[in-house]
Amino acid sequence: MPTDPTTITWIIVGVVALVLILILGGIYNGLILLQNNYKNAFAQIDVQLRRRYDLIPNLVETVKGYMGHEKGTLEAVIQARNVAYAAGQKAAAKPGDPAAMKDLSAAEGQLTGALSRLLVVSEAYPELKANTTMISLQEELTSTENKIAFARQAYNDAVTAYNIKRQSFPTNILANTFGFFPAELLESIDSAAQREAPKVSFN
Repeated sequence: MPTDPTTITWIIVGVVALVLILILGGIYNGLILLQNNYKNAFAQIDVQLRRRYDLIPNLVETVKGYMGHEKGTLEAVIQARNVAYAAGQKAAAKPGDPAAMKDLSAAEGQLTGALSRLLVVSEAYPELKANTTMISLQEELTSTENKIAFARQAYNDAVTAYNIKRQSFPTNILANTFGFFPAELLESIDSAAQREAPKVSFN
């Protein structure tokens, strides 16, 4: 018994539709996976940044007794820490968002610059340099900075993989439709500090 041409047409249409659905599903799921990868990577940065933010008030309290007349330097560190903390919260709420990541990078650069100036000034206080709490805090800060650097690299690698995927054909045709927009790298904190930190002279 011959098959009705209309039936054949509908079978072909159904097969093509199924293939398209599978392709679209594969693209969507692939983007979701890569997006979750960079969000999870940023969560590791957030953990280390919060650790850094928690250490800074302790550092300031430790040096305050030795550097009471360096009030401006201490206040600059606390102010930079608070700005960076707020920027970190916004970035954690929207990992990869260009504005949030740029604000975080700039704020962390300012904080790094303020901390560097504080540590330079502390060199003039031998008793402070020998303080065991100060030594311990500096070691913890150094360790945390190293962890931030490793986490940042992992995040940037994940963002790069995601951006390459969303720019590749045919994903690039569908990415914006599905709400997958470009993700922003987190600039090196050192680079941001060099650009953003104002030049201060302690004469």
